[in-house]
Amino acid sequence: MNITVNDSDYQFEAPITLDGLLAFLEHSQSGSALAVNQVIVPRPQWAEHRLEDGDNVVIFQAIAGG
Repeated sequence: MNITVNDSDYQFEAPITLDGLLAFLEHSQSGSALAVNQVIVPRPQWAEHRLEDGDNVVIFQAIAGG
């Protein structure tokens, strides 16, 4: 299964959820937002949202500033 994350390609043998993807990437959930195929996925759905072959995931990180 091929998944693109922020323009980098990854291969997985088994289905993976968004939570699993973040754990694999060692990326904190805090301050993050995720879009799959240009659709924002609400945080409460990350644990159950299974990625499909060819999905494009974008991880947004909130940055404080002013």
